[in-house]
Amino acid sequence: MKKIILTLVAAAALHTASAQNSAVTNAILYQRQGTLDKARTEIDKAITNDKTSGKAKTWFTRGEIYEGMVNSPIYKKSLGTEDGGKIAFEAYNKALALDGKDGEYGKQAVAKLDGLYGMALNAGVESYNSKDFAKAMDSYRMAQQIKPQDTTAYLYAAYAAEANENFAGAKEMYGKLQGIGYQSPQMYNRMLQIARQQKDDAAAMKVLQDALKVYPNNKGFMLDELNMYLSAGRGKEALDKIDRAIAADPTNSNLYAVKGSILDSDKKPAEALAAYRKAVEIDPNNFDANFNLGIYNYNKAADYYTRASKMSLADYQKSGKKLETDGKKYFQDALPYFEKSLELQPDDRATMSALQKVYLRLDRKADSQRMMNKLDASK
Repeated sequence: MKKIILTLVAAAALHTASAQNSAVTNAILYQRQGTLDKARTEIDKAITNDKTSGKAKTWFTRGEIYEGMVNSPIYKKSLGTEDGGKIAFEAYNKALALDGKDGEYGKQAVAKLDGLYGMALNAGVESYNSKDFAKAMDSYRMAQQIKPQDTTAYLYAAYAAEANENFAGAKEMYGKLQGIGYQSPQMYNRMLQIARQQKDDAAAMKVLQDALKVYPNNKGFMLDELNMYLSAGRGKEALDKIDRAIAADPTNSNLYAVKGSILDSDKKPAEALAAYRKAVEIDPNNFDANFNLGIYNYNKAADYYTRASKMSLADYQKSGKKLETDGKKYFQDALPYFEKSLELQPDDRATMSALQKVYLRLDRKADSQRMMNKLDASK
């Protein structure tokens, strides 16, 4: 009697185990038949069952079924809002964790994950093109998990984040790219653009400094850094940056013009004059350099006239006329630079005003009046 009871208990246990495993078996059969909706129903049962949820085969099968649905024009629609690619990815990862990379299903899961990488990228591109940037980011993040050293998914994710104005996400992606050793001028330019959009000067300067460590001779980065120093009123510190930029781009007339302006502000007129002259030598149509050369000579002339005006009558009779004659020479030297400046920018009021005064000092009263009329008309 006891033997019969034991036999019945064993049979019942066998039947229970068989029933529990049948969900996986049914899922595989439906999958082979191509009825992926039914296969999905069976495998979703299996992952909630205590007897089958801990088996690599269960999870590997689930990965295959969901991957198949994603790749099927018919069954993909039945997924609704579920992300089939993500479910497949998680299933293969689970199979790999349970079986190890050398196990029967672990080995297959590794190969499947490689294929899933391309699917994740394509899904991201599809979402991006549909302007669902948040969903695109999810797909790219999944691709990153599959191949953490591949740069493509990080770049695409950064672009999606930028498109969604998710600047924190974009900076995160660019940071991860730097972390895996990726470098490119384009990446630093995009990071710089984000910092500027956020009006974060400190972040922009950090980006430029990082970029120049990798690309020390990049003209664009040099000029951007120089402009930041100038905008911050750090002219003296900018001089070294200008000299490095000139060394990299010796035919850039604007660099010499800017250098002259800084030297002018630093009370180094002789050096400023040399820089302005070099700027005009390289590019005769450089407005700033021409105007500043005019101003340099104008100020020299004005200095002579001011000294003469402060003399006593006796001193003026002795040497005042000579001072004015010397000053007039500087007005004469300033004239062609101001005239060139006005030719380059005909509506510039500062140039008109300077020319009007120079013409007057040179006794060209008609020209002086013409400039006065032009100033009045431009108000």
